[in-house]
Amino acid sequence: MSLKSFPLGILGVVLGLGGMITYSLRPDWLWAVTIAEDFETVKAFSGRRSTRMGLNSFLMIILFTGILIIVNFLASRHSIRWDLSENQNFTLAPQTHRVLRGLSHDVKITVFTREKDPGYQVFKERLESYRQASTKLSVEFIDPEKQPKIAQNYGIFRTDTAIFESNGQTIRITSPSEVELTGALIRITKDAKKRIVFVEGHSELNVEDKDRNGLSTAKEALIRQGYEVGTLSLLKESAVPDKTSVLILAGPRRAVMKDEQDRIQAYVEKGGHLLVLADPDTQTGLESLLAHWGLGLGSGVLVDLQDRLAQGDLTALLVRTFTEHEITQDLNSAVLLPLSRHVTFDEQVGKDWEFVPLARTSPNSWAEMNMQGRVVSLNEKEDVKGPLPMAAALTPKKAPE
Repeated sequence: MSLKSFPLGILGVVLGLGGMITYSLRPDWLWAVTIAEDFETVKAFSGRRSTRMGLNSFLMIILFTGILIIVNFLASRHSIRWDLSENQNFTLAPQTHRVLRGLSHDVKITVFTREKDPGYQVFKERLESYRQASTKLSVEFIDPEKQPKIAQNYGIFRTDTAIFESNGQTIRITSPSEVELTGALIRITKDAKKRIVFVEGHSELNVEDKDRNGLSTAKEALIRQGYEVGTLSLLKESAVPDKTSVLILAGPRRAVMKDEQDRIQAYVEKGGHLLVLADPDTQTGLESLLAHWGLGLGSGVLVDLQDRLAQGDLTALLVRTFTEHEITQDLNSAVLLPLSRHVTFDEQVGKDWEFVPLARTSPNSWAEMNMQGRVVSLNEKEDVKGPLPMAAALTPKKAPE
């Protein structure tokens, strides 16, 4: 099969499972339908050298921000970033504007609320911003006490409820937040749901797990954005299902077997999209598979003297250097990566592929190969000097016309 026929998007995203916390240096920044609300726990964790290599205490806030960002890039053109600050409560995020401009069907929004209800004013002002941004929207406010028959017809049992109607579909939400409003628009205008599949069987993070170690919040956020979310055991299935839009390996802790790797490779070479996230100093079993495309998972743990959490551990990186790319185009704040590893690329092996580092450490960084000593310092004979990429996108090069 020629590379020209691959609509492929392999993403070698390599970071620690404490990892992709999207945290702004300003407290008013929110991205991908969630907030890094456990920042103080991470900060305290980062300051304790005895727990530097222990990931379990803050797994709650890992991957799902990164997963949402990248899944949206791979499976959809809607890549949502939320900027709902106190000073810009009703200023719509750029991605909301893109969703509104892309509406192909008329959407009717009926809000059942009373002037005395807590959501009334927010619904009114925010939806006015939406309506001004798109001629495809019509908005109507109904007081269920004054018009009980209409409320009964819609099955309204509580106020501050918005009903979205378009093309024979109906969606209801009970929050006036931009997250919910734009998410409802995406869901109601999608012709077919795209399916996101998480691989299981190697002690990966579980999308059904609601505790700190789980990704249930990520699953719920993806569903709100209109995706179907499922799991897959590659040992039980002979192939990745054809309807899979994105296949995710979220931090495998046990090796992925050769037969499983073959199924992943077959899926990718048919045009599938793969997202890999890996712990530092963890053998995923994927090394040989990724090497097929020129990708490598770097050894050691990334240390940065410059871009790091203030008064925190040297491994608590605050990444500020991003490559201009569709995935990172709206990222204007630092990303906290408490434990991460770097990704490598062999240009000779991957000569038919375009490797784009998405995020890098600063020049004052390195991959530390010995975290057992009391003092962490650059050993030029053993360590790998930065700057180093810890996230990257890999896509096939376009064939010359």
